[in-house]
Amino acid sequence: MSEVVHRRDTCRLCRGKRLDLVLPLTPTPLADSYIPTSRLPEAQQTFPLELYLCNDCGFLQLLDVVHPEAIYYDYIYETTSSLGLVEHFGKYAENVLNFIKPAKEALVIDIGSNDGTLLRFFRDCGMRVLGIDPARDIARKATESGINTLPELFTPDLARKIRKDYGPAAIITANNLFANVDDLDSFINAVKLLMAPDGVFVFESFYLVDWLQNMVFDFAYHEHLSYFSAKPLQAFFRRLGMELINVERVPTKGGSVRYTAQLAGGQRAVSPSVSELISLEIGLGTDRRDTYKAFAAKIDTVKRKLVCMLKDIKTRGKTIAGYGASATTTTLIYHFGLSEFLSFIVDDYLSKQNLYSPGHHIPVLHPTAIYERKPDYVLILAWRYFEPIVKKHQAFLDSGGHFIVPLPTVRIL
Repeated sequence: MSEVVHRRDTCRLCRGKRLDLVLPLTPTPLADSYIPTSRLPEAQQTFPLELYLCNDCGFLQLLDVVHPEAIYYDYIYETTSSLGLVEHFGKYAENVLNFIKPAKEALVIDIGSNDGTLLRFFRDCGMRVLGIDPARDIARKATESGINTLPELFTPDLARKIRKDYGPAAIITANNLFANVDDLDSFINAVKLLMAPDGVFVFESFYLVDWLQNMVFDFAYHEHLSYFSAKPLQAFFRRLGMELINVERVPTKGGSVRYTAQLAGGQRAVSPSVSELISLEIGLGTDRRDTYKAFAAKIDTVKRKLVCMLKDIKTRGKTIAGYGASATTTTLIYHFGLSEFLSFIVDDYLSKQNLYSPGHHIPVLHPTAIYERKPDYVLILAWRYFEPIVKKHQAFLDSGGHFIVPLPTVRIL
């Protein structure tokens, strides 16, 4: 295949080999690879986007792995670009500190720290902080802003070096990152090398149950290798000498869980929340193939309805723009076949404006373009944020425009 992608043949969590393809999505380029005008002549390669279920532990995952260097070294996403995420991280830091009660000036390390937003809250509460993020430009900016950030991929060798230079960490976090790691055994072994004996590893990741129930299928893209749930994670941590001690559902990313783990036999008791979440998952059948067959059928139903609507709009000579140039947009455009309907896309995030969408090269403009170019309809590709988008652009509706919300069910505003 490609030199930047490989296919694994074992489960990422339990190493089992009984893997079934349960949700084939349309191949796409790297989801966040929006490009400038100078790169338009380049062909952007697409990669398989297929979800497999492990029949041994019930874990859902991508097996085609794009090498992290191809994704992250020139990464452009920043935490502050996601609506509400900064406020969420402020509460996150407060809740973790209240739960762990570390000593003053204890070390907090955030793996995949991005622009340092979360660490800034920990620092303001009296903690020593260190960020780790392979996105070189983002790491540099974070360091310049006062959050020391190492521009590295997290490995056992780096963990040893950090422990030697900074000492053990009381709290290690990895938010919206753990699902992006292929070699999770190596990652957790590195965490154990770095963690104090009474330390904890805390990570947030979008939750499989919410992914299914909220129809956020477009959260499937090449960065997101893992679709976590508590049951297979409990067995995974146990196998590696750790234990899952707490889970908490949070609203970010279409529905996520904050997982907390410690070394096996650690001082903190296992919360009843763990067994409660596992019972929920078993009841919903997250480890059964027929669950994903039904999910695929729901996706196809929405796709047919939306495409039929867009074809009718175009047949009537009307114009359509898109709103939202995120990674999820790429999955949505490719799997639903939307590129032929969109004249342009607008996005509030400055770094995305005046770029072109992955593969199809649809221009991304400032939101003022919907008033200047006056499309008849705007399809909200960032549909999880449709309420603040519509509220912000009531003037578009007042002028006779229409918003289309594609998911979880198609509707016109």
